[in-house]
Amino acid sequence: MKSLRGFALNATVYLFLAAVFSGAFAAAQATRYADQPPLLVGAAWYPEQWPESQWEPDLERMEAAHIHLVRVGEFAWSTMEPSEGHYEFGWLDRAIALAAKHHICVVLGTPTAAPPAWLTTKYPETLRVSEDGVRDEHGNRQQFSFTDPKYRQLAHAIAEQMAMHFGHNADVVGWQLDNELANPSFDPSAKTQFHEWLEKKYGTIANLNQHWATAYWSQTYDNFDEIPVREDHENPGLLLEWKRFVSDAWKSYSENQISAIRPHIDARQFITTNTMGWFDGFDEYTLHTVLDIAAWDDYISTENYDYIDNAARHDLTRGFKNKNFWVMETEPAFVNWRPNNNALKRGQVRDMAWQAIGHGADAVEYWQWRSAPGGQEEYHGVLVGADGTPVPVYDEIRQTAEEFEKAGKALTGTTPHSEVALINDYDSRWAIDFQRHNQNFDPVEEMLAFYGPLREQSQAVDIISDKAPLDSYKLVEAPGLNVLPQTVADRLIAYVKNGGHLLLGPRSGMKDEYNALQPERQPGPLAGLLGGRVEQFYALDKDVPVSGAFGDGTVKIWAEQLSTQSPETKVLMTYGKSNGWLDDQPAVITRQVGKGSITYVGAWLDATLLDKLTASLLKESGVAPILPDVPEGVEVCRRSGEGRSVVILINHNTTNEHVSLPGAMTDLIAGGTAPVSSVDLPPYGVAVLSASR
Repeated sequence: MKSLRGFALNATVYLFLAAVFSGAFAAAQATRYADQPPLLVGAAWYPEQWPESQWEPDLERMEAAHIHLVRVGEFAWSTMEPSEGHYEFGWLDRAIALAAKHHICVVLGTPTAAPPAWLTTKYPETLRVSEDGVRDEHGNRQQFSFTDPKYRQLAHAIAEQMAMHFGHNADVVGWQLDNELANPSFDPSAKTQFHEWLEKKYGTIANLNQHWATAYWSQTYDNFDEIPVREDHENPGLLLEWKRFVSDAWKSYSENQISAIRPHIDARQFITTNTMGWFDGFDEYTLHTVLDIAAWDDYISTENYDYIDNAARHDLTRGFKNKNFWVMETEPAFVNWRPNNNALKRGQVRDMAWQAIGHGADAVEYWQWRSAPGGQEEYHGVLVGADGTPVPVYDEIRQTAEEFEKAGKALTGTTPHSEVALINDYDSRWAIDFQRHNQNFDPVEEMLAFYGPLREQSQAVDIISDKAPLDSYKLVEAPGLNVLPQTVADRLIAYVKNGGHLLLGPRSGMKDEYNALQPERQPGPLAGLLGGRVEQFYALDKDVPVSGAFGDGTVKIWAEQLSTQSPETKVLMTYGKSNGWLDDQPAVITRQVGKGSITYVGAWLDATLLDKLTASLLKESGVAPILPDVPEGVEVCRRSGEGRSVVILINHNTTNEHVSLPGAMTDLIAGGTAPVSSVDLPPYGVAVLSASR
């Protein structure tokens, strides 16, 4: 709460201004392009759906709204290649040229998310097969097999033809591969490739049998071809390896198109794809090793905007490449695919756009520009209706785009920087989901439970892979590092011994890299460093009381009985009366290791206790907030680089809020030039502040 945000009042004006003007941060702008603003507002545009006579009126209204970017082509395969080997790009040439006339640059999408009917009819083997053996039919999208050799051949061909035609077009700034990569296929080619992938990894079937403990239930295999292909209700080792195979397959699927595009395009043109936040159908870190920048589609995850969850998904996306990113799609007030498609409140569309910038986005693009004349998404939010005239949200997006232009120069070359990190590990998320033990143990909800107070109090969080460098962080939290290979454990041990502060959440260190139980008790290879271990874990059917250094509270969903094995390990929290096994047993333990520390949280603590625990860890780690004593519900973001820094304040509340500043600052979007020492923010209000020298 507010009192906790003031825990580091030693963040003096001097230190604040020193950070603002520091030139030590490296520039991390996602992309650069001539004759365009540093921050872009864009829209998805589908000229193939409309008569050419309507293109220019659309583009004129975009220009009037200060829109400088369109994404085109990602669903236009049947228009680009109306029959096999017959390519028609003239219409797209004209659309791009007309956009450029109105000072709008273009991201080209390869159209492989929606293959044409001639393709799926002539080559039915390219259609995706579900886990229960049903082959998809034509008529939707993403109905292709991601491993089928013929589909990859045809996808390579269309991508190569596009690259040869548009690769040196000055108005094309980048490429989006496919669209929202998602579902795997269980067709014969996928199964064969999975078996080959396993054989390459394990070498012998005996080695696989050993790591998967296949003697259990007589699962022992004599050869790789016998191994089933399933997404659930199977051996935990098999399930984890299938997810890893799917990740590698999507990576090679992307490389197939990259190999067609890269040789024929200018170096200034980037290649990316659009991901989906917490979606975990594959490992995003694996995929992003072959992409230039990260980009994602920012649609709120519930019927009401949860700014903490949305902030986390921005930080997650930034961590895929550890640099700035793009929002390739976001909702212009509402969508069409939720059970209840209520609209964002007036002001929240702008609120969301500035939050994206605050967390490191360099572009925010709305889906879509204009209501489609037909198809499955007729009710989705837009900027203009089917008649081409603006809908109410158009003016709010125009205001946002104008503000991007005002503040863009100051934000050029800047990116967020944090002294704290949260580890996101897909292996661990999958492993927990395979065997939740308590149906309510959602690994993403667990991560958000830890992220919320960390973000609110430190005001800057990096979400990173377990393989990312840790040296720059004072505090690292791993809420549910369930799968803990020795190599990762060694890095975490070195981090703590070098003075870092590490927090582990419940279920950490249970599994090895093959999704088998560790030979040691939790937290496995970190138990020695911790000087303690988990004696037993319990799924909870009701809340359990807990008390200690952070007061009294409760835990839910999951509780682990801990023990200390070293006199240096201290008990911070203890369970109250419960199931008998947990009564008076340690719930949270910690150990100092030189200047560093390791803390193990064995239960899903309530929000108040997590808030207090976070404050204690941040204080111990020496992490101060960017701005102390900010009202609850006001988000603080800072982007720094190239000798300057900008602070973005966003009031997510429905009430007016007052924020005091530690020094004189100028609001870059308010219209005035006089420095101010405080800011009054209306509901969903935004201030973009630079320090006055």
